[in-house]
Amino acid sequence: MLQIPPTQASDGALQAPRASSLRGRPGARDRSEVDRVYREIFDAAMDRRLLPGARLTEARLCDIFNCSRGTVRAALSELAHDRIVSLEPNRGATVWQASAKEIRDVFALRRWLECVVVDQLVQLDDLPARLRPLHRMVDREQQAFEQGDRISWLRLSNAFHVELARVLGNDELSDLLAGLCARTTLIIALGDQPEDRTCSYHEHRVLLERLEHRDAARARGAMDQHLLDCEQRVESAAPRAPDPWAAFGPRR
Repeated sequence: MLQIPPTQASDGALQAPRASSLRGRPGARDRSEVDRVYREIFDAAMDRRLLPGARLTEARLCDIFNCSRGTVRAALSELAHDRIVSLEPNRGATVWQASAKEIRDVFALRRWLECVVVDQLVQLDDLPARLRPLHRMVDREQQAFEQGDRISWLRLSNAFHVELARVLGNDELSDLLAGLCARTTLIIALGDQPEDRTCSYHEHRVLLERLEHRDAARARGAMDQHLLDCEQRVESAAPRAPDPWAAFGPRR
């Protein structure tokens, strides 16, 4: 029987949060098995070990997670609610794969929402102090990239945007952005080759510097360009064939 490998030791050393830890999931403690399966599939997709379009069969997932079919169905239903998985009659479950319109809509909403975050941040009196943890996160992001720790790098790059919104203390905003970041990750995953992209931590650092100077216009410009670059990479990337079961093998 296939087993899910443990989290890499480097995750703890670099404090790279699993993407599922950024999502608010009320009631999860009462359904620990459903939550476990949800989180493992969610994180495999966010780590780009599980690609958009991959078909997920209930029987195989039951074997992988050593759980009942009811547990798998409940987890897939929640993943579909969060738009990480698509459920279709007579076709079963597949990892969500965006249409061209959905790609445009998700990136447009993120650019608008994250520029709103920028405008709110520059009004905080103690902004430099609140941004210190973000500077440390960007340092870990760079370290992960330079060490070739792909999983930690991806996690930190994604978490940066959610943690930036969390500085404002608005839980609803943070959860909304976490969901959009998750869908953006799936959009980028199908064709992007993250090993060749060195820009994210540079762009994150520039954004933090402009925020600390309370230069809202230039900070918005940096955020908008950062997300626009991501969208343009999607448009120019060559898609990769999904292999759903490779996600639950070695992570390197």
